[in-house]
Amino acid sequence: MNKILKIGTLAILLASVGIVGAANAIGGRGGDMPTFEELDTNGDGVVSVDELAAFGDSRFAEMDTDGDGVLSVEEITAMIEAEMSERAAKGVERMMEQLDANDDGVISEDEMPERDHTRMIDHLDEDEDGGISKEEFEAGSEKRGGKDGKRGKGGEGHGGRH
Repeated sequence: MNKILKIGTLAILLASVGIVGAANAIGGRGGDMPTFEELDTNGDGVVSVDELAAFGDSRFAEMDTDGDGVLSVEEITAMIEAEMSERAAKGVERMMEQLDANDDGVISEDEMPERDHTRMIDHLDEDEDGGISKEEFEAGSEKRGGKDGKRGKGGEGHGGRH
């Protein structure tokens, strides 16, 4: 693989990790971005093109689980799902630490933070009647990114009490 292709591959891999990481940016480094020390393999205080290329090669090899020299949709999907699962588990752990006030290993409804639902009403209630009509709800959903009212592929699920 030539250096330009290696660097391009690394950029794509780092971008995909960064996108997934941004979706779960509650603390941490935001994805599996390598540290400077991990990239600076010879320890000279400078990350070279060769070191970046070597990192890209190792990342590619790690993703190429069947060793055929190419990444299939399944291999890329498996990598992204594994990283998302790991981040989700870390997020749940942080949530438990923050919300489980009595340290019993579960979060009761009383331990959940109160939510101010008036903000949603204020935002979507175009006719200011104190409620959201179906038309107002659908108009707000379209503004947020889709006729089905879902943000991206993640769907509804904004947590909190209703």
